Amino acid sequence: MADKVLMKGNEALAEAAIQAGCHHFFGYPITPQTELAAYMAKRMPKIGGTYLQAESEIAAINMVLGASAAGVRAMTSSSSPGISLKGEGISYMAGSDLPALIINVQRGGPGLGGIQPSQADYWQATKALGHGDFQVLVFAPSTVQEMVDLVQGAFDMADKYRMPAMILADGMLGQMMEPVVLPEKSEKEPIAKPWASCGHKGEREHNIVNSLYLTPNALENLVKERYERYETIKKNEQMAEEYLTEDAELILVAYGASSRVAKGAVNKAREKGLKVGLIRPITLWPFPTDAIKRAASHAKALLTVEMSMGQMVDDVKLACEQKLPVHFYGRTGGIIPTPKEILAEIERLMA
Repeated sequence: MADKVLMKGNEALAEAAIQAGCHHFFGYPITPQTELAAYMAKRMPKIGGTYLQAESEIAAINMVLGASAAGVRAMTSSSSPGISLKGEGISYMAGSDLPALIINVQRGGPGLGGIQPSQADYWQATKALGHGDFQVLVFAPSTVQEMVDLVQGAFDMADKYRMPAMILADGMLGQMMEPVVLPEKSEKEPIAKPWASCGHKGEREHNIVNSLYLTPNALENLVKERYERYETIKKNEQMAEEYLTEDAELILVAYGASSRVAKGAVNKAREKGLKVGLIRPITLWPFPTDAIKRAASHAKALLTVEMSMGQMVDDVKLACEQKLPVHFYGRTGGIIPTPKEILAEIERLMA
């Protein structure tokens, strides 16, 4: 077994991407993800890769678009306001059916907000990452190790379904240091990209990567085809952890950093004899509705725990088909809820 190394979350993400075959990074500094870009700046020249600090977030995402269109694995990273600036380019990538990995190490908002951890970009990531009818794959790690583990799969799934993928982390995960086992360089054969615009050498027709369709019927048909692909993803790619849910009367739903705190509260509640469990969504899109439905078949209530004003609540209500009451506890503005606070809310709901 490979040795564990102590790494900061941002740097572990970067190294995992390199091992997954991403040798092209385009970014722009913003707290609390700057160490990721700085790590790439040091590593890429040593492996013959490309690191470019763009003049803006807008430029960075369009460089990713160009690299992906040429058939290579490409990545960018930013934090909340920077992701907003990348929204137009992400929409162009979705409209061009281009894969890439986007890292969002969230900070408080709206506006410049603060540089403390947040989960207030959930709506942006899962509902409105750019204009038009499209989705992106969204992964929500809860540990530095899981950030590492999800990178390879995110790239692979993006390539498989020809769409952008996002790892939605936060300032807590990006800045914390934990022991991790880094993946070895992937020996998997890369997914063929016959659509790439990488030179035809007179041996095939030209490939054109484009998101502009002036004929309404052509655009509608393409969007409908894309949504058929999304239905396949919803059916096959949901990921969630279910913790002590089998006999639970109250089940917490939390992702990312919040789930770490929520799990601590669940353990404390169990020590007091309270039947409490946890569902931790790992994919936020596709949302793990199957796990929520299983919970709804026997639990009495659900409690979402978030570092936001409750952006995931509606998805939980839809997933359980409103058969159970769905409660919410959260902190925002960069404040992380504590196990003591969540335990008090559990005891209040189960009194």
